[in-house]
Amino acid sequence: MRKTDEQTTFDRFSKKYRLGQSAVMRQIERSVCGCDYGATSWTTADEALEVGEMLCLGPGKWLLDIGSGSGWPGVYLAKETGCDVTLTDLHPVGLKIALDRATADGVADNCSAMVADGTALPFKNACFNALHHADVLCCLPDKASFLDTCRRILRDGGKMVFTVIFITPGLTPVEHQRAVAGGPPFVDTETPYPEMLRQIGWQITDRQDKTTSYRTNVDRQMDNLEANAREITHLFGEADAAKELTHKRATLEALDSGLLRRELFCVVATTG
Repeated sequence: MRKTDEQTTFDRFSKKYRLGQSAVMRQIERSVCGCDYGATSWTTADEALEVGEMLCLGPGKWLLDIGSGSGWPGVYLAKETGCDVTLTDLHPVGLKIALDRATADGVADNCSAMVADGTALPFKNACFNALHHADVLCCLPDKASFLDTCRRILRDGGKMVFTVIFITPGLTPVEHQRAVAGGPPFVDTETPYPEMLRQIGWQITDRQDKTTSYRTNVDRQMDNLEANAREITHLFGEADAAKELTHKRATLEALDSGLLRRELFCVVATTG
């Protein structure tokens, strides 16, 4: 049984996957990220292609996209690179949307989907060439177990590329509280990600700061939400629409104060 805060997050994402297919939300997504899959991460089309290059995706490569939701960017990467992709998420609603999109994109034969918990992925050891997750780790309460599971299922020589939003180290208690208020669910973590990765057996081969583009896209999304306030209120309901805007403002304030960061990591499993 999920804890109350975990269930709240689960329900919120399930609703986002459904409503993300509406005309107004797809229009906003195209304006912000350059896609219209119903994305819940901040991955842009350009960043998705960058991920594909870093993972050396192509025909014969097998990608696991964890927390893939409605198929962004896993389905898109299958379409653009010719790789095979397995999509996993806790939300069957999102995965159904993803498989429908794979059919529409002409890559149904390249895509499979499985409802699965990221901390207990039901795959054999060393069965994937490449792993990806976009702004998923910051939304999980048990981050170390998730990273350990990812390491188990990656083949020798394989890579994992992911983005994560995190709280800037060294903040005062008041600043830290503001960062938590503006961040995604479970953004707080006691162990910095580089140290956590090292402890679990990952070696960082590339690390890129994506904070500026994250800030730009949050601002752009908020402008779009405000410009389409009537449709958004009708879609989400007055209370949820207001809550969404309030959180976006808190995110922007945290980013402008240097309290939150978003980075991209490329890692490989170490041996021994």
